[in-house]
Amino acid sequence: MLAVDVEKFKTKVMKKNMGGADRAIRILVAIIVSILFFTGTVSGVLGYVLLAVGGIFLLTSVVSFCPLYTLFGMNTCSTKQKS
Repeated sequence: MLAVDVEKFKTKVMKKNMGGADRAIRILVAIIVSILFFTGTVSGVLGYVLLAVGGIFLLTSVVSFCPLYTLFGMNTCSTKQKS
């Protein structure tokens, strides 16, 4: 059986790459999309696609990690200066 050290995985693979402003904007977009969907303003296939994107935005904001940022080499997280 393969045992995986979760903390080691999180620090090696899923390093934080989202800053506070980026997270706040994504959460705000997710909330707006959810409101639009559940009030019936956006419906059909477009509504479901936007709801899925909003869910992804919310999930990535909670964990402070965006997989696409790693593919494009982006990082909006402020880094602490080591002395």
